[in-house]
Parts: sequence; C-alpha cells; structure tokens
Amino acid sequence: MKKIILPFVMLMVVMACADKAKVEQAPPFDEATTQSVLDHHMKTFLGNDLDGIMADYSEESVLVTPTNTIKGITEIRDNFARVFTLLPKDSTNFKMNKSVVVKDLAYIIWEAESPKIKFEYGSDSFIIQNGKIVRQTFAGVVKMKE
Repeated sequence: MKKIILPFVMLMVVMACADKAKVEQAPPFDEATTQSVLDHHMKTFLGNDLDGIMADYSEESVLVTPTNTIKGITEIRDNFARVFTLLPKDSTNFKMNKSVVVKDLAYIIWEAESPKIKFEYGSDSFIIQNGKIVRQTFAGVVKMKE
C-alpha cells in the first residue's frame, strides 16, 4: 500500500507546481498600459499616422470586422491605409461617445464624418497585452457618400 501512495503524492505535488506555473505565466492586466495604448492608438488614428498606429500591433494581432478577419502587420497596415484615404485628418469630424478600460480590455463607441464617408455609429473592442493590441473588433453603421 505504501508503494502506491508515495507516487500518488509526488504526482499531486508536480501537478500543483504545474498549475502555479500556468497562473504565473498569464499576462498581467495593467489598466494603465491598456489606457496608454488606447490613447496612442486614437492619437495616431486621428492623425492618419500609419507608422504610428502600426506600433500598436504585432504580427500576431487580429482585427475582426463584419466583412473581414484581418491578420498580421501587412494586412492590418493595408486596412488602415485604406481607412485613412476615407477619413483624411484635415477634413474629418470625429466624436468619441464612450471609452471604457477594464484590465486588458478597451472599448470605444464613436462617430465620424468626412467628405467620402459617414460612420453613424462605430464600436471597437481592443484586447491589449504586453503593450500591443492582440485582438480588435470593429462594428458600425457606415455609409459611403460618393
């Protein structure tokens, strides 16, 4: 009977250590970092700063919209380059209606209008880890003017 109990106890100790290691590997949720990345993202977005906005993403980043799932730096860059042609910084009116940061989540509701397009309603969610947007969603009511 003793031979069976000792290996079982050792297995339980190993499993407990493994579970603790998993918890320690989870990314920390730092709301200050989440807010900082969101602030940078909005500043560079409104400034049509393509290089600046791309600093918020990594090759592992994913942006999900109602029509596309955009993955990685190249696809995300192409998306923002196209968006910036529709929302030029000098002729776009932008209004932030709501902004919430909780742990690694940032959520915004906004509206914007330019000569080419009107976002009657826009909503983005961002999951931010280690100073990068790792997941983003966008949904909205969008009307082309041309």
